[in-house]
Order: sequence, then structure tokens, then C-alpha cells
Amino acid sequence: MNPAARPSPDTIVLVHGFWVTPRSWEQWIAHYEAKGYRVIAPAYPGFEVEVESLNADPSPVEAVTVPAIVSHLESVLRELPSPPIIIGHSAGGAFTQILLDHGFGAAGVALNSAPTEGVPVVPLSQVKATFPVLKNPANRHRAVRYDFAHWNYAFTNTFPEAEARALYERYAVPVSGRILFESALANLTPGHQGTWVNYRNQDRVPLLFVGGSCDNIMPPKVQWSNAAHYEAEGTLTEVVEFGSKPHLLPAAPGWEEIADFVLAWAVRHATAPPPIVRSPAPPTAALSV
Repeated sequence: MNPAARPSPDTIVLVHGFWVTPRSWEQWIAHYEAKGYRVIAPAYPGFEVEVESLNADPSPVEAVTVPAIVSHLESVLRELPSPPIIIGHSAGGAFTQILLDHGFGAAGVALNSAPTEGVPVVPLSQVKATFPVLKNPANRHRAVRYDFAHWNYAFTNTFPEAEARALYERYAVPVSGRILFESALANLTPGHQGTWVNYRNQDRVPLLFVGGSCDNIMPPKVQWSNAAHYEAEGTLTEVVEFGSKPHLLPAAPGWEEIADFVLAWAVRHATAPPPIVRSPAPPTAALSV
């Protein structure tokens, strides 16, 4: 890395997760654009249609693969004149880690991130949240739509029911059974899977993990464990928790605080010289914001 201070990024790329589309970023897009940033929220290949279209015809969900998603996101980033801030939610957090490992971005933020390969922590709440897909091996070849009760447990468990139902109708789409099964088996299958990253990459830009303390599908212990895998000296990897927040951070009450916090963190560390040493191992008590 160049030890000199770097220019402040003027572009933010928002990467959505599974079960939703770029529509889930709608409030963050408007919020960051109002601050003067160019904001791009690319869809996965085939997800460029509206939520209602994907629910009516889930074939793009069945067809999508992790390599295709990563390749598409990289093609978007290559078109940018300067490195952006990359913010990913859920599976988008794992894709953010992959993109940073591949040399993209000025700084990265992973919100309630799915883990990259080699992170073995599987909390019971995560098992329950993914059980509607993983309970049936035939789902490996399907796009699986959650009913409201299961989606609410995984995404909006802290919301009033009326608000949770409204978000379910506005954002929820089927999930790829194939990708979820591959993710679940990644730590049991030898070799590099689609979400492999080089945890010793000394050229990786700063990375912040954000955990919601009430997240059922990707709880904070997943964020701490994932962050602890990064071992390269001279890189910055930090973790912060926001209290009483569910998985769907982009729409959770108080999302503006989270959006402003992570942007300030990313700008500060993207423009500063690289740190001399990486962040310490996770503390026994997590930081709450």
C-alpha cells in the first residue's frame, strides 16, 4: 500500500444480500445521494427486475451462482474512475470481502455479513433461520420463498408486525437453494469454494464488520469470528455492534445512525495512511453503539 494519504472517495457501491434485491437499499441510496455521493446499487445477474417480477418468475434466482455474482460486481467496479467505498449487507457482506481481497475498493463495510469460507461458527438461531431451505435436499435445485413467519424471524424480528409485513411485501424474494446449500457445506468440502478469501492479503483496504445484536441469521458472533480470521499485518479489520438491531439493518429503525457511522468510518480510513498493525483479536465483551 502507498503510505501517503489518499483522496476521499466520491462513490459508494451498495451490495445487497439474498432474499432481497437492490430495492432494500432505497433509503440508503437517497440518504447518501443527499450528501453528494454517487451511489450505485448493482443487482445480481437476473435480479434487475422488480421484486414482484422475481416472485412471479423465480427462474433468475434458480440460475444465479456466486461466481456470476462476483464477476458482475467486479465488472461494475472496473468501470469506475476511482476506488469506491463498498458496503454490503448479509451475503453482500461476504461479496464485499471478496471484492476487497481482489483489489477493489477504498474501504469496505460488511453489515450483518454472511461468513466467507473457513468461518465455522454456526449459531442455533442461524440454523433455525435457514432451516426452511436446508430441511429438504430437493431445495438445492429450487428457488425457495419464505413465508412471512420465517422471513420475519430471520430479518425483522425486532419490528412491529405491521411494519415487518410491509417490508416483507416490499423486499422479500426467493433465495437460491443451491447457493445456500453450497454455503452450508463450504467448511466441509476441501478446496476453495466461491466465498474463499485470502485472510493474509496485506494489500487489502480497511474493512469494518457491523453486527446487529438481535440478528438471528448472522448474529454478532459470526462477525467477530469472520473478522478474527484476517491475519495480515498492516491491515485494518474492526468490528462494531449496534444494540437491539435485527438482520435487516438497511431498514431497521435508526438506520440513519448506522449509515452515517459506517460512512464516516470508511471515509476516515480510506483517506488515512494504512495502519502499522492490524486490529487486535475480538474482546470478551463486544462494543455496542
